[in-house]
Amino acid sequence: MAAADFSEALQDLAKRLRGADATIERLIRLSGGASQETWAFDCIASGTLSPMILRRAPGGIAPARSSEAISLQTEAALIQIAEHTKAPVPSIVHVCQPEDGLGEAFIMGRIEGETLARKILRDPEFDAIRPQLARNCGTILAQIHSAPLANLPNLPHSDGAAQLARYQTVYRDFGAKRPVFELAFAWLAAHVPKPLPPTLVHGDFRNGNLIIAPDGVKAVLDWELSHIGDPREDLGWICVASWRFGQLHNTVGGFGTVDDLIAGYQEAGGIAVTAQDIKWFEMMGTLKWGVMCLIMYQAFASGLDPSVEKAAIGRRASETEIDLMNIFASLPHA
Repeated sequence: MAAADFSEALQDLAKRLRGADATIERLIRLSGGASQETWAFDCIASGTLSPMILRRAPGGIAPARSSEAISLQTEAALIQIAEHTKAPVPSIVHVCQPEDGLGEAFIMGRIEGETLARKILRDPEFDAIRPQLARNCGTILAQIHSAPLANLPNLPHSDGAAQLARYQTVYRDFGAKRPVFELAFAWLAAHVPKPLPPTLVHGDFRNGNLIIAPDGVKAVLDWELSHIGDPREDLGWICVASWRFGQLHNTVGGFGTVDDLIAGYQEAGGIAVTAQDIKWFEMMGTLKWGVMCLIMYQAFASGLDPSVEKAAIGRRASETEIDLMNIFASLPHA
């Protein structure tokens, strides 16, 4: 779709939703979002300005999806369900239909705040809230995990053991020989935890997917990897060292402790978990990210996606090896 056609289709939709005097202003595509387009714009109708975000499949065309990814329509439905749990999410304004001419997409309210981890972890304006963020995240995850399974749309199912098997298969297909990855796969296989009762799992709850303001977490974004699984997956994922952006001493997102994360989680009604429970999922998340880095490098090396971004992310596989060794060093028997 040409830029003019896209803008015109969005303008026509605004008039249908907000009235004949509605106009679209300051339409701009935002950076970030490896798999979806993200557009910011203002809708002005009857003298009222409403800041909005359009989340859209590339070119509006639904891509072929992996078994883990969900549609944008399903993502919008999950955001609405999460809103009922009191988790902070943007409000869904409209889920696009074929007649809207925008392809697979939805529109949500735009929330002010910061998503860049380096700013959140270093800028003075976040100094006061930073010590509270781990507990805040625990509370939000308990809210997300409380969503009644009966209310959820059709979602993939994946617990810790299933993810271990999937990523080991992907890794073997590369023919890679990385001793640290081999050690991690072996340890994880020998210590697979007994699954907890399944819940809605966000699947990518971390720095970069949280809008944070000086008074706390304002919204959880990017629900495309949501599934039914073990709630400890979300708790472990935000502990992966790659999301600490240099603040390695603060296990949770570079800003807090596991004890605070668990305290917030259990105070908000989350199931009882221990730091050792989360450790398996932290290692699984670290190894998974390492394999994902290999996938991105392969996309670059094969010419499938020759972007510098894919090359840069691909080289981070070696960083995850260091992170895995640090986790091994922290284990009780190490």
